[in-house]
Amino acid sequence: MGKSAKKIKKGDKVVVLTGKDRGAKGEVLKVLTEENRVIVQGVNMVTRHRKPSQLSGGGIEKKEASIHVSNVAVADPKSGEATRVGFKVLKDGKKVRYAKKSGETVE
Repeated sequence: MGKSAKKIKKGDKVVVLTGKDRGAKGEVLKVLTEENRVIVQGVNMVTRHRKPSQLSGGGIEKKEASIHVSNVAVADPKSGEATRVGFKVLKDGKKVRYAKKSGETVE
């Protein structure tokens, strides 16, 4: 697992930095730590042609494909811009992630 995969978690608001969806913002639906990839809501949409089965009727289905973790950055809680993430320990001993641009904690 890479270092940047630890800095992005499920539920984070992220900004896409490169690729066809550059500038897109979305929420992380899943983190694939082994492959250093994330699945972001509404980003890197692919089309799948599904055969009908007993559970579903089949047809053309759109879904999110994974994107490499290096191509996304956490959105700053204040401005919404891309920012790097750091770690700091609060006075009560709790370790939190914070946005390096604004200093706000990332939840």
